[in-house]
Amino acid sequence: MSLTELKIYTDGACSPNPGPGGWGAVIIDGVGAVTERSGFSAASTNNRMELTAAVEALKSLEQPGKIVLYTDSQYLKKGVTEWIQLWQQNNWRTAAKKEVKNVDLWQQLIEQLKHHEIAWKWVRGHAGNYWNSRADELAVAARQSFESAAVTEMAVPAGPAENHIELFTGVTCRHSTGVGGWAVILSWRDHVRVLGARSEELTANQLYLQAVISGLKSLKKALPVHVHTHSGYLYEGATSWLVGWQQRQWRTRDGKEVSNKLLWQELAGLMSRYEVRFFLEDRDRPRCFVQEAKELAREFEQGG
Repeated sequence: MSLTELKIYTDGACSPNPGPGGWGAVIIDGVGAVTERSGFSAASTNNRMELTAAVEALKSLEQPGKIVLYTDSQYLKKGVTEWIQLWQQNNWRTAAKKEVKNVDLWQQLIEQLKHHEIAWKWVRGHAGNYWNSRADELAVAARQSFESAAVTEMAVPAGPAENHIELFTGVTCRHSTGVGGWAVILSWRDHVRVLGARSEELTANQLYLQAVISGLKSLKKALPVHVHTHSGYLYEGATSWLVGWQQRQWRTRDGKEVSNKLLWQELAGLMSRYEVRFFLEDRDRPRCFVQEAKELAREFEQGG
């Protein structure tokens, strides 16, 4: 039996995170006919809404399809293309033996995968892709409808960065156990790369440094880099303290050796090779990729 060819764009929205959420999906058939679907949840997370959008879009199809599904969620794409088989083999436990988050939705998604042939494609969010923007609008409107707030105006998505690379950092660290994880999302035009790892011996400050160092070391293009972070330590160190440390032979004003000296020296070497600017992000209004990097760091900590 021939499969119906479709394109599906999905997105989720949650504010605050966790909090009220909405999801949206745009389904385009082979002749260009468009179907839109959306819904909300009183209490959710960004990741749950991203998953729900994909699950509900697939459940709405009346026939098996040959589908290209576009998402701006690295959590969804990496989960379904890289992590899900291992989770199943481990009885829905991560490599760190912890229960997989959102397992109910992942199991629903697996059921849908049995009926369709799906190619998963990542698309840069808020970068001018019309159908991705429309899915985002549907998700936001669904969330706001639950809050009984009028949707008066949708933000115009910013165009893709043409002349610099965006580097977004995320870290999670359990001070009581010393276990943590870091992640970076590197974005340039329509390209994206995710790096990350679990750690059992680094502090939160060290994890932020490791994230930026790993991101910069992975670069293939000598373009300017904009680093986005929640870490005041990383931001102040890179923009205010670093020059003085170097002038004083890696000593503080009090004459003590700089903490995490080796990591700072490695970062300083990379900053001499690339034009790097640092941006301290507002924790109350985080950019989507900063928030997603944080969530990916948590997944790496738990063993992906």
